[in-house]
Amino acid sequence: MTPSYNSAKKDTTEVTRTKSKTYVTSQQVWRKSGSCPKGTIPVRRIRKRELLKAHSIDEYGRKKPGILNRKVSDKLNQNVDSFVQQQNHSKAIVFAYGFSYMGGKGEIRVAYPFVEKDDEYSTAQVSLINGSYDYYELVESGWAVNPSVYGDRNTRLFVYWTADGSHRTGCFDLTCPGFIQTSNEIALGATISPIPVPGGLPYQITIYIQKDVMTNNWWVQYGEEKTNIGYWPPELFIGLRSNAESVEWGGEVYSTTVGHTPHTQTAMGSGYFGSWGYPVAASILKMRVHDNSAMWKIPEWVDKLSDEYNCYNVEYIADYVDDPLFYYGGPGRNIMCP
Repeated sequence: MTPSYNSAKKDTTEVTRTKSKTYVTSQQVWRKSGSCPKGTIPVRRIRKRELLKAHSIDEYGRKKPGILNRKVSDKLNQNVDSFVQQQNHSKAIVFAYGFSYMGGKGEIRVAYPFVEKDDEYSTAQVSLINGSYDYYELVESGWAVNPSVYGDRNTRLFVYWTADGSHRTGCFDLTCPGFIQTSNEIALGATISPIPVPGGLPYQITIYIQKDVMTNNWWVQYGEEKTNIGYWPPELFIGLRSNAESVEWGGEVYSTTVGHTPHTQTAMGSGYFGSWGYPVAASILKMRVHDNSAMWKIPEWVDKLSDEYNCYNVEYIADYVDDPLFYYGGPGRNIMCP
C-alpha cells in the first residue's frame, strides 16, 4: 500500500527564489483532535442535506462535463474543427506539453475565494491529462470551495478523477469508487487551516501526483514530507495507464453564468487578478514535472491560457528568474467582465 519509488527523494532542481517571502504549510482542522488508528482512514461524513442539493444521487460529487480548450487540444495534436468554450467552466492555467509525463507537482497558495451560489465552485489544482478534447482522462488534486459537495464555503483539500471528461465517470474524493485512500493522517474534503489574511504570512499546500511505474498506480502525496494519501488504480483508465500528455496548474470556476452577462461573481484564487509582486495574488510555485528521467524537472515547454482574461487572468514569468513564477485569479464579475 505504498509506492515502489523512493517518495522521500529530494528535488534536485530546488532553488531559492527569494529570502524575503516565507510560505507556511497549511494544516487540516480535524487533526487538532488527533488521527485515525493504523489500518483505518478518515472519511468525511456526507450529510443528507448535501445529497439533496444534487439533481440525483449519481450526480453527487461529480463535476459537470467539460472539454479541453482548443489551445490545449492543439498543443496535444488534437485539432478541433472550431473553437469551443468549455461549457460553464472558466480556467486560468499554465500547462506543460510535448513529453510523456509521469508526474506533476506544485506549491499551491491557499485562498478563500467568494463563491456566489451553492451550485458553483472555485478550485486550484495540479492536473495530469490524457485523451481527446471532450472525453479526456484526468487526475488532479488541490483545494476547493464547493458548497454543493461539502455543504459550506470552507477551503478544503480534494482529489478528483474522470475517464471520460466527467460525462459518466469520476468524482471528488471518496464520493464514488475509484480513488483508494491509504493515509490515516490526511482526510479528503477536510477544511484547510489557517487561511491567509491580507498582510499576513502566505500559506500553501504542496501536492505531488506521480505514477508508480511498477504498478501503474497514480499516487497523490501531500506536503514536502510527501505523505502518501492514496492512489488511482490503472484499471480506471486507458491512456493514463501509460502516461499523461499534459500537466496543468491553475484555477477553475464552474457556474452556469460563465461566459454570459451578468457574469458570476464567484472568484478564482484569492479573488484578485494575478500579478507578480502583488502580495495577495494567488500563485502556484515550484512547478515540476516528472517524465522518463529519474528526477523532477522544471517544465520545458509551457504555455498559458485564460478562458476569460477580463474575469480571471494569468501571469507566467520564466525569463530572468531561477524558478518560474505563476500567478492567476480574479474576481469574476467586474467593470471589464460585466
